[in-house]
Amino acid sequence: MIDTIGTDIPEGEERLRLDIEDGLGILTLCHPRKLNAWSWESTRQLGIFADRIRFDDSIRAVLLRAEGRAFCAGIDVTAQNGGAIGGRSGAERTRNYYEGLRWVHERFRTFAGLPQPIVAAVQGYCLGFGFELALMADVRIASDDAVFALPEAQIGVAVDAGGDLRIARDAGAGWAKLLSLTGRRIDAATAERLRLVQLITPVAELTKAAREIAGEIAANAPLAVQGIKRGIDAYADAGMDAALDRVAMNAAITLTSEDSRAGYAAKGERRAAAFKGK
Repeated sequence: MIDTIGTDIPEGEERLRLDIEDGLGILTLCHPRKLNAWSWESTRQLGIFADRIRFDDSIRAVLLRAEGRAFCAGIDVTAQNGGAIGGRSGAERTRNYYEGLRWVHERFRTFAGLPQPIVAAVQGYCLGFGFELALMADVRIASDDAVFALPEAQIGVAVDAGGDLRIARDAGAGWAKLLSLTGRRIDAATAERLRLVQLITPVAELTKAAREIAGEIAANAPLAVQGIKRGIDAYADAGMDAALDRVAMNAAITLTSEDSRAGYAAKGERRAAAFKGK
């Protein structure tokens, strides 16, 4: 089951780190050995830091970044279903996944809904949950080596954190369907053309460029900045909550399917999966 209790982060289990500098909350994915692979624990820590940032008046903007050569390579497929949830029956297991995913959405909603604008600096692989996390930022800066994808359908599960919905919002429904139904990867230039990325820089200049933009935001009047963010989000995200509930149920059903077990196994063994629709 998911450990949702407490706000402590055990030493050695850090998945994210928060530093506060010059009006910026610098939130860093700090598990580069695993390419910052996402987990239930990562989500719990994101919620902890989002709550800290939300009420800290010294933080006027957030810089979301990652250590290592990848922003986030998605769920660790070496763990069964990325950390399987059990149940006494198929129905109970589906219910438990549904509640777990609703909990994830609540943490992500808190992060995306921070009053402070979020600038994401993305390098290398930005896949699955990593792509969905980046899409929650208000502004995205990518290095020229960045690669984006929602590969969930390739392992037999639905996109589970609303990344496909956010692509539909920003790039249109056709591109959301193409990317999420095929799982194909796109480079930074394509992401910029689709309006999923606002600026591309060389790898060596990524942090500087993202920090400069976050700094420009932080230098402006906080009440004006936060009001602008809320107004745009209210317009852009109309209907998002109801759609995310459907996403949670779709993901819960597919995560408990035989196809997802086959898909995770095939991905871990680097072979094609044989899906049977059950």
